[in-house]
Amino acid sequence: MTSSFEFSAYPVPRLSDAERDYALSKLSEGSAMGKLSHDTLVRRIELALAARRSEELAVLTADLEPEEVGEGTWTRRLFGWVGRASAVGVGVRRAWTVEKLPKLLLPHPSAGALRIGRDPGNGLRLNHETVSRAHAELRLRDGVWVVRDLGSTNGTTVNGRRVTGSAVVRDGDQIGFGRMSFRLSAG
Repeated sequence: MTSSFEFSAYPVPRLSDAERDYALSKLSEGSAMGKLSHDTLVRRIELALAARRSEELAVLTADLEPEEVGEGTWTRRLFGWVGRASAVGVGVRRAWTVEKLPKLLLPHPSAGALRIGRDPGNGLRLNHETVSRAHAELRLRDGVWVVRDLGSTNGTTVNGRRVTGSAVVRDGDQIGFGRMSFRLSAG
């Protein structure tokens, strides 16, 4: 029984962890300096982790090597402009994803409990099909604001968590009654 083994004519040296770490640090420095976009950085990190030879790593970091004398000022300016232009897009994207909830002003402490629901007799009437007639109650108890669900069908939430019984709320909390959400404000 004969078996055949293939041997490379030239042995390929194994890539050391130090070489891979050096390449990854160069990539992160390049990203921090604005030389690489986030997508490019992620793709190059994937390629660096899969690389088997040091030549493959050299290709990934070739454009991140120190600049030659004379072109440094112009290149730094160009990267600075590109970085600032990229930051504008990120800022606009963040501005559109920020939630814009209507404010719900906390009542004056002497007003007593604020009942919330669809019923016209409530202190805060919410005319929405997911709000129960007597949905919740908001009151000041021992110096802290407390919201209590009154057995509503679709529930009351505070910061995304459903309230069972009652829960302490603060200025700035997100509070929901059914599918209606508000941002609590001390006014």
